[in-house]
Amino acid sequence: MFDSLRVLKDGTEKQQRAYKAIHQLNIMNDLADFNPIVCGTIPIGIGVDQSDLDIIMEVYDGENFKRRIYQLYHSQTGFRLKDSFIRGKKVVKANFQFNGFEFELFGQAQAVPEQNAYVHMVIEFELLKKYPTIREKIIRLKQQGVKTEPAFCQVLGISCDDPYEDLLVYGRELLGD
Repeated sequence: MFDSLRVLKDGTEKQQRAYKAIHQLNIMNDLADFNPIVCGTIPIGIGVDQSDLDIIMEVYDGENFKRRIYQLYHSQTGFRLKDSFIRGKKVVKANFQFNGFEFELFGQAQAVPEQNAYVHMVIEFELLKKYPTIREKIIRLKQQGVKTEPAFCQVLGISCDDPYEDLLVYGRELLGD
C-alpha cells in the first residue's frame, strides 16, 4: 500500500508542512476507526497552490461520521459538511482550512484501497515514476486550472470521454493491474 504519510513526512517543504498540519489536527488518530489515508496530488508531488489535502475514509454509518467530523472540526475556518452522490455512491464530505491548507475529508462505504481517489493516486504515482518528464507538464496544466485526471490524459495523449474512468483503465492496462 502507498504510504502517503511517510512520503509527506520525508518529502518536499510543502509535503512536510502538510504532514505537520495533519499531525497538529491529529486526524489520523482521531479518525482511525474510519481507516484514513491521505490522497491526492500533494503526496505524489504535483500539488499546486490551490491543491487541497484529501483524506479518504471508509464510512458505513454516515450519521455517526458526520457527528464525529462536526465535533472535531466545526470550529475550523470555512467548515462545511455535506452529503452528496459521486458516481452513484453516497458520500460525506467535510471541508475546512487549517495552517494554510484546504482539507477535504471524504467518506464512503467502500474499503479505502478500492476507492477511486486512492486508485487514481497510485496510478498517477506510478505513471510519474515511469514517465518522469511529464511531471512539470502536469503541474503547468494544473496551475492553469486543469483538473488532475484530465491533465494526465492530455499529457499522455489518452483520448478521454471520461478522464476519471479512462485514466483508471489506461493505468490498469499499462501497470498490469
